[in-house]
Amino acid sequence: MKRTRLSVCRRKARFIAMEDALIVAGRAEYPLRPYRCDRCFHYHLTSRTKGKKVPQFVLEKLRPDKVGADRPGQAPS
Repeated sequence: MKRTRLSVCRRKARFIAMEDALIVAGRAEYPLRPYRCDRCFHYHLTSRTKGKKVPQFVLEKLRPDKVGADRPGQAPS
């Protein structure tokens, strides 16, 4: 795993508890997930999700359709 650059750590918001980071991530307009920084040992938020375990609320934001809504261009099932 790549180490967080100190310059990146310094400019990001820090959260002491993962729960606090999750609350802020849940309010964002785009998908964010918290991660523990190996520099400051606090939590930061990132939009990178490739190959990572993503919280359920982030997955829901990534879904193009809501439950019960039809996708454009597809016949209803």
